Amino acid sequence: MAIFHFSAKVIGRSSGRSAVAAAAYRAGEQLHDERIDRTHDFTNKAGVLHCEVMLPKGAPKAFADRATLWNAVEAAEKRKDAQLSREVEFALPRELSKKDNIRLAREFVKAEFVEKGMIADLNVHWDIGEDGRVKPHAHVMLTMREVTKNGFGAKVRDWNKTVRLEQWRERWADHVNRALAERDIDARIDHRSLEAQGIALEPQDKIGPAASRISGRGLEAERIEEHRAIAQRNGERIIANPSLALDAITHQQATFTKRDLAAFVHRHSDGKEQFDAAYSAVRSSTNLIALGEDGRGRDRFTSRAMIETEKRLHRAADAMAQRDRHSVNDVQRNAAFAKASKRSLVLSGEQKSALEHVTNSKGLAVVVGYAGTGKSAMFGVAREAWEGAGYTVRGAALSGIAAEGLENGSGIASRTIASLEYQWGKGSEQLTAKDVLVIDEAGMVGTRQMERVLTHVAKAGSKVVLVGDQQQLQAIEAGAAFRAIHERHGGVEISEVRRQLSAWQQDTTRHLATGRTGEAIHRYEERGMVHAADTREAARTELIGRWNQERQSSPDDSRIILTHTNDEVRELNQMARGKMRAAGALGTDATIKAARGERQFASGDRIIFLRNERGLGVKNGTLGTVAKASAQHMAVRTDDGREVAFDTKDYAHIDYGYAATIHKAQGMTVDRAYLLATPGMDSHSAYVAMSRHRDGMALHYGRDDFANQSKLVRTLSRERGKDMAGDYKPEQAFAELRGITFRERIVEMVRQLPEKAKSIFGNFRPQARQLEPLPIQTNTQNDQRRAVERYARALGDIGTMQTQGLPVLPHQKDALEKAGKALEAIRPHAATDLAKALDRRPELIAEAVGGRSQEAMRAMQQEAAVRTDPALRSERFVSDWQGLSTERKQLQQQGDRAGAARVSAKLTELAKGLERDPQVEGLLRGKTHELGIDPKPERSIANELTATLTRERTRAFDMGI
Repeated sequence: MAIFHFSAKVIGRSSGRSAVAAAAYRAGEQLHDERIDRTHDFTNKAGVLHCEVMLPKGAPKAFADRATLWNAVEAAEKRKDAQLSREVEFALPRELSKKDNIRLAREFVKAEFVEKGMIADLNVHWDIGEDGRVKPHAHVMLTMREVTKNGFGAKVRDWNKTVRLEQWRERWADHVNRALAERDIDARIDHRSLEAQGIALEPQDKIGPAASRISGRGLEAERIEEHRAIAQRNGERIIANPSLALDAITHQQATFTKRDLAAFVHRHSDGKEQFDAAYSAVRSSTNLIALGEDGRGRDRFTSRAMIETEKRLHRAADAMAQRDRHSVNDVQRNAAFAKASKRSLVLSGEQKSALEHVTNSKGLAVVVGYAGTGKSAMFGVAREAWEGAGYTVRGAALSGIAAEGLENGSGIASRTIASLEYQWGKGSEQLTAKDVLVIDEAGMVGTRQMERVLTHVAKAGSKVVLVGDQQQLQAIEAGAAFRAIHERHGGVEISEVRRQLSAWQQDTTRHLATGRTGEAIHRYEERGMVHAADTREAARTELIGRWNQERQSSPDDSRIILTHTNDEVRELNQMARGKMRAAGALGTDATIKAARGERQFASGDRIIFLRNERGLGVKNGTLGTVAKASAQHMAVRTDDGREVAFDTKDYAHIDYGYAATIHKAQGMTVDRAYLLATPGMDSHSAYVAMSRHRDGMALHYGRDDFANQSKLVRTLSRERGKDMAGDYKPEQAFAELRGITFRERIVEMVRQLPEKAKSIFGNFRPQARQLEPLPIQTNTQNDQRRAVERYARALGDIGTMQTQGLPVLPHQKDALEKAGKALEAIRPHAATDLAKALDRRPELIAEAVGGRSQEAMRAMQQEAAVRTDPALRSERFVSDWQGLSTERKQLQQQGDRAGAARVSAKLTELAKGLERDPQVEGLLRGKTHELGIDPKPERSIANELTATLTRERTRAFDMGI
């Protein structure tokens, strides 16, 4: 993936350095230093791709010669401690070709340095790391004096200002991101994220206690000093602007703990004194928002920016959900059904319901679909219905391969979200009220990106349809926007699995989709598809042996090997290719200088494309088979039947395609899949990996990673779903969440007052910084209080009738329904939450009816927290289970068999409820002692609890209790 690294330093005589020597080394040339009469020869240096001296207007032409230029610089400086040159170093994106990276570097250097009057000596290096991957980067040596036709003049102090470096860093990030978006590459860099600075921060992870033992060893000592200097500078930035730390730490997680914050500051500061100062600066920042405790009792925090992003996300979604302007009538739907029938496509009942949902008139629709349920086929029919109604349908996804899958499966023209945003930024491809935007794999889109897209769509008046599965791979960036929108607005689910051909495998995929990973693994183990070996190495060997045997016996089947890490992918690819070579299935090898390092390709090789390239029609993740290969040219037949040919100097982003990471596989369908399980996996990656196949799947693992199948199940069942800041205090006041000060509230009061009333604030001057306009607030607290009391009154009337054995009257049912709708209008799910609160604490009904509704409202908010937090639900389950179990024992001891039976029925119902809440079931595996059970790994908690109840009832009956 593209990384951000941009640093600047000065080459000076005070450290014993020479500008001529530095230039010779970076260019890989031999240059003579006239000042000290010494020749510097670095012609054996490898990896130098491009060298060029770039002159500003008016500079002497002779300075285009490197030796002449830097000897003139040396001659112009007389002091022993003179600053000779500034060197800027920046990482180039691996996703671009050599030619494109040279162009990218030249354009930036010309615009930012040469046109400002500096002479720039640009050197692009294409080094290969120990991992075999390329590390493209550029070194730019810059002159520090003004230059005229007669030579060098005075030093330009303005070029030394710190603000210049920050501007260059930001502009480089913008420059790279524009280039990536233009090429439809789904990768971005962020100059603000200190944690994502690549090379500059890399040494902090490698230099630890052993540093003192190597501190005197030349280059190692320089690395340590550079490491500490970077940490020191980062610490200074954090102290000066704590928001840098908050932006960085919330880049991939919406909330964090004190420990997360301390670890981050420790990595980006030097020494205890600076750590204490930086940590204190962040903790005291007005942009740090405390959210309260999580399910484990840990204090959680977020940033004000994240809170405001989530608020904007929900405002945009709410605005679209309230619009009613994108109708499709029955005639248009039926016409689409008829076209599908002609293609022999018959939608299931669930697919038809989903189609009716997405083609309704609302501006927002949400579809949750399990893996392999035929979502794309349904959207193909929906597209025809929309187009029949006069709408233009567009598709988008986070990754290029997912966009390609949506387009191939539905016929909806699709591209990456990054590319779409780039076009919008240029003023191109603007949406209108006659557009429908379908976002596939929406669960992988982070909160910030989702907010930007939905805000743009809402302003355009378009319709958006979000499609995803919150149990599959999580967003790389912070937040769980898709889940939050689904919980707030509801949607339609498609759970009928169609990818797997056998019914039992379809059921197993549903187990994976609902978090019952252990049951899924047990099902496959029963049918001989789970294979344990003594070590991971042995497991790898057995997997490749099985893959090779089935490849030969069923050569027409499509297949993929999946695992969690890139290191394992490389190893598996080499082993699989070795089997192909031994079987004589490959042609003559051709050596290709690929982006990830040198590779041998031959006809018959499986290949994966690693970068979107619209001209070739390939995406990051496209698979194919090599038809012809030479060092300069390749021809590939992609798995969807297309012929793709290209010159390797123009496109080198390829690798072996026998094995791939699980992230690359989301959206993929093959006949057979082979999975090597490793400890880094969780329930989300297991779900994706174990649901790619039509016919069969083989799961291999080593006992050095997982001592037994129980450990395997525990690891592959881990929940790592991302959270939102709003998950913790959903009812907190808007101003409190924003951290709005009293002064800012006065500003808003002034803005909302009538003109005549503003005179009392005539001398008030708001702060210069712009505030985001607040939505017009209604007295929702009073509205909610009245709605709660109305609901309690209606529920109390019904309860009175039932207590007296009288039938509930129609107007009483109607009153309860209307009261529930009034609550739902204030907050989604409020009626459900209140009903559960009053069911648990019936005494609150009378209090609310009497006008004392505060406690009922608090109980309703608690139910909302429990509903959205699996950890709270698990704690409640344990509490309820223990309470009912104690009550049953007391009734049994008292001889009240009927009462004990009623409580047993409640316990049974409680246990069965776990089948609908797999997240809680997973958490309860750590609370089995509190529940009084010792479940087997392959058995669900629900089944174990039910079996325990049955045994205890039998024992009580035998004892006559």
